[in-house]
Amino acid sequence: MNLAAYLDRIGHGGPVRPDLATLRAVHRAHHLAIPYENLDVQLGRPVTTDPAAAFDKIVTRRRGGWCYEMNGLLGWALGEIGFRVTRMAGGVMREARGDEAVGNHLILRVDLDDGPWLADVGFGDGPIEPYPIVDGPVAGGAFAYRLEDQRDGWWRLHNHPAGGAPSFDFRIAPADEAALAERCHWLQTDPTSGFVQNAVVQRHRPDGLLMMRGRTLRTLTAGGATDRLIADAGDYVATLKADFDLDLPDAATLWPAIMARHQALFGDD
Repeated sequence: MNLAAYLDRIGHGGPVRPDLATLRAVHRAHHLAIPYENLDVQLGRPVTTDPAAAFDKIVTRRRGGWCYEMNGLLGWALGEIGFRVTRMAGGVMREARGDEAVGNHLILRVDLDDGPWLADVGFGDGPIEPYPIVDGPVAGGAFAYRLEDQRDGWWRLHNHPAGGAPSFDFRIAPADEAALAERCHWLQTDPTSGFVQNAVVQRHRPDGLLMMRGRTLRTLTAGGATDRLIADAGDYVATLKADFDLDLPDAATLWPAIMARHQALFGDD
């Protein structure tokens, strides 16, 4: 694992110091350079919570990843720069699913001189920049987010209205790494897991988001959304390369399952 290689992967050529300017620059660059994707889950390839494995996949092999990989890698890099980083467990949709959701999301607390900040490049369509852990609106580029103090030790990040999952909750405490690993395994193996059921690839852009869920490619900006249906397996692989910078010919093997899922949800097109 090499910090210079990571910084090259995200296209950050400036100096790095354990300060807010660096945190913002690295966080934003990571979001813009590296797509969120769960294609290894779809391909049946095991994924872990180990940052070294994430480095090999994302930096060396130029792939994307999901929260355990994306935030695992970012947390390691921030630590190398000199930041004080704490891995924390989030619970996506805990407001609906209860505490069984805790651990289905990895997030990062970064302690700066002015207090704790949340860094998260693994929510897919969350804020493009880190944000202080304080109650109120969150600066998220083209979209509106809000962080809410639940007054019981829990915090809730409310996603923008056009986002995927509506929220995630967290406590300001170190994650139970064994519990994170267990949830990581469950999410990629249980048939009821949304990550098993659906192929998802997302990427931040300066003006919004590019989101491919199944065979629907959505371009989302503050002005609205436009959708395109992927035509076939060749179009799927070409779109991964052209729009997400993912060179993954094996993804063509996912097309029958993608089509079956689309037809089950929306009927024939």
